[in-house]
Order: sequence, then structure tokens, then C-alpha cells
Amino acid sequence: MAMTLASLDGRSQAEDPTISPLAVRGLTVSYGEKPAVFSVDMTLSKGRMTAIVGPNGAGKSTLLKAALGIISPLAGQALVHGKSLKSQRHRIAYVPQRASVDWDFPTRVIDVVLMGLQRELGLLGRVRAHHRERALACLDRVGMQDFADRQIGQLSGGQQQRVFLARALSQNADLYMLDEPFAGVDAATERAIIAVLKSLREEGKTVVAVHHDLATVTEYFDDIFLINTRKVAEGPVETTFTAENLNKTYGGRLAMAQIDQLELAAG
Repeated sequence: MAMTLASLDGRSQAEDPTISPLAVRGLTVSYGEKPAVFSVDMTLSKGRMTAIVGPNGAGKSTLLKAALGIISPLAGQALVHGKSLKSQRHRIAYVPQRASVDWDFPTRVIDVVLMGLQRELGLLGRVRAHHRERALACLDRVGMQDFADRQIGQLSGGQQQRVFLARALSQNADLYMLDEPFAGVDAATERAIIAVLKSLREEGKTVVAVHHDLATVTEYFDDIFLINTRKVAEGPVETTFTAENLNKTYGGRLAMAQIDQLELAAG
């Protein structure tokens, strides 16, 4: 698995929240009386790709959204490079679940990507030539430059996901947070997305993604965070992505089914 000097340095300092691109401490989120995420600690390592993995309803997306401040936790906090989320938000790019977006909103592909430059454009939102060039370059990076003037609602699911990744790229962030980026996309789009994410890692960026396909964890990611309401385990894939930890995360027959799928994929 390819690793940069930055990733090696980040892994060795993973427990230091003042250095980590994102450190979550004691995060608790509740929908009604039952907590969706309970007292979770998570520390990302700089220049590495981390998968957040767990069964349906385990709190994966909730953890990501609470860490971003999209939903308010009952307790706990998220630090970005040891500082408050509010002061460091400009260093984060977020790609939401495709299912959560209103794709009927009448806007062009290029305009969606330009939304990533909102902080730069300011209140008046005046788009200059260099802004458009930057947006087109991001679309080119995900293979969507030829669709720049197409209505976003006319695209396939995979194409829409690429456009949202291009919007994240336009922010030139240090930390990229993605909520199930491979859900419901075609194989070509999945390959395109993972290639971009790995290139970001090689540039020293940090990537964390909610992920559901256990068969691709070892191929795609450096680190893994296993959750089922509470944190089960976190660390490098080679030492943490184990049958024992999967059993703790998924439990019983479901865990065995997941393990069997992994063994089949490996065979």
C-alpha cells in the first residue's frame, strides 16, 4: 500500500489531537432517547485514507455529520488540527450522500462546482475567468469537463457523484470527508473516484469516508474506524481489519456472513 512521508509521520502521531487533521473526543448524538453515537473518540492521521465501517444504523454518517457540525452533538467536540471546527472549516471539504441531495434543483454542473468557491467569491458571488478555469480543471480531474453546461438533474447517479467530488476539489482543502461516496455508482465511477482520492493522499491530504463494501477496504484504505454506536476499534487496516473486530462490530451471523464474503473475495 503506497504511503508518503507525510502519512508515515501522521500515523506515528495519530494520538495527538493537536496534530491530527480531525480529532473527535467524547462525541454523543441522540435521536430521541436512544443514542446514535455514544461517547466516541476518533483520531485521523495526516496524509492517509480512513474508512468508517459498521452495520446499518451504527452511526457512521451521524458521526461524520456531527464532526462537521451539520448536526449538534449532546456532548463532545471535534478539533481540526487542534483548533475549533469553526476556525478551521475552510480546511475541510465535504461530499454528502447522493441520496440526500435535491437533484431537481435547476442548476448547471459548472455552477455546482463553483459553489465550492463560495468563501472565495464572497457575498456578491462574482465569478471571474480564473474561477471558471479552476472549476473546469476540477471537473476534468473527475472526467466531467464535457458536461460543464449540462443541468445537474440530467446526469446519471455516478456522474452526479463525480460532480460533487469536483466541487470538493475546488475548495483545495486539507481534509476531505465523504459520506458513502461509492453508494449506487457504476464501476467506472468508483474507479475514477478512488483514483482521485488516492491522488489527494499522495499530495499529503487526508481522506475519511463512510464505506460499506468490506471487500474493497484493504485495496482502498490505509486505516479503518469500526463503529456500532460506540467505537469498536481504529487503526491501520493491516492490524485492525480482523475477523475478531468484525465480529465485535457486526455480531453473530451477520459478522460471519461479512467474513465469508471477504474470504471469497480474497480467494
